[in-house]
Amino acid sequence: MTTIGRFAPSPTGVLHLGNLRTALASWLSARAAGGRWIVRMEDVDGPRCHRDLGEAQLRDLAALGLESDVPVLWQSERAAAYRAALDALHTAGRLYPCACSRKDLQKLASAPHAEDGLRPYPGRCRERVWEGFDRALRFRLPEGEVAWSDCLLGPQTDDPARLTGDPLLFRRDGCFAYHLAVGVDDGAQGVTEVVRGADLRAVTATQIRLQEALGLPRPAYAHLGLVAALDGSRLGKRDGALGLAALAAQGVTTPELLGWLGWSLGCLDRPEPCAARDLIPAFGWARVPQGEVRIPAAWA
Repeated sequence: MTTIGRFAPSPTGVLHLGNLRTALASWLSARAAGGRWIVRMEDVDGPRCHRDLGEAQLRDLAALGLESDVPVLWQSERAAAYRAALDALHTAGRLYPCACSRKDLQKLASAPHAEDGLRPYPGRCRERVWEGFDRALRFRLPEGEVAWSDCLLGPQTDDPARLTGDPLLFRRDGCFAYHLAVGVDDGAQGVTEVVRGADLRAVTATQIRLQEALGLPRPAYAHLGLVAALDGSRLGKRDGALGLAALAAQGVTTPELLGWLGWSLGCLDRPEPCAARDLIPAFGWARVPQGEVRIPAAWA
């Protein structure tokens, strides 16, 4: 089976070192397997996503030599596909309306794990009567553990009903939620491998359950350790100083950046200037370090 990897950023800011490292790892894995690599823009959250930021992200990727093998898919143009998936889940009895506000959830939840910045949904609205597609909608998760093998972390097991609770698939403001869009699009694009940050590992079992409910194939997963600032704090889209353009303004060349990224992925014994294609022969998941990576002090 041909390996099809993907990188799917949200166009809400500048791609920082962590994003670029994930993109490179995904590209290298696909290329090392002789497969294809695609880029998808996850811009379903209209108020926060901007087309010009997405175009800027694509230019940054191209500057590193990472370009999609197929035309870039923008999720904002995929409403019909997401609606069809909701129809199928409703027919199967897997959806229910949710009237809970964020304030409600903050009061009700008690477990320590997060879902969209909140704790697991406690199931308050599970018995609500169906009110149509003009309400917030949640996916009814079955109980039980899900097992999968992570390319980097090895065998994994989670009970998504306990870990995340029933995920939101459609918001009351009319936006399709992340879990729905990512599952539908991975299936439609034939994605066989998902490389992403370790912060998303906790939602993997939930997404696998949704794939099963929609009859979609399960891709392989690899969850990279995050790139952290010198003080150990997590990088975010606000960290524009660690984007490609800002690093270039500091005098960091593209080959130097790729050399550091390649070294952080186990492809080089030491950071040294290179092109992305130079790293392909040395890439393998067994060589990729686990755990977080700190940015170089000179780039902070």
